Amino acid sequence: MLFLLACTPTTTRPDFMPLPEAPSVVLYARPPRVAAEVQAWLTAQGLQVELANAQDAYVETAWFEPRSKRSIRGDRDPGDLAGTFKIRCWADPDAPGKSRLTVEAVYRPVLDPSRPERDLEVLVPAQHEGAKLVDRMIDELKKKLGT
Repeated sequence: MLFLLACTPTTTRPDFMPLPEAPSVVLYARPPRVAAEVQAWLTAQGLQVELANAQDAYVETAWFEPRSKRSIRGDRDPGDLAGTFKIRCWADPDAPGKSRLTVEAVYRPVLDPSRPERDLEVLVPAQHEGAKLVDRMIDELKKKLGT
């Protein structure tokens, strides 16, 4: 009984998994450290982090429009649908002392307030600014934390 009271069923992670085609990498660090490094890196790049929790090993940015370098919080109309993206990162335990970091950069090709935001999201194409940013982040984390 005490075990059940000691556990907290709440998490800041969303109730969905990353898109299956999202890139992932195994890093030599535990999930909370990976999440903290991801949050610091994204913030240093000028993206506004909307949700981050090192213990849950999850980081999510606000929508980001790279041309204006503007972050848009919530589900408001970002203007340039094709160019605006959001990044979500999950760091999950892998082998002892290692984490599997999965990163998705998504955009919404259409706005439809009658549907949940997640239903409208699509992984950005490889040539998109969001995909390039994710590739740079993964490369820099591999150098810093090892793989």
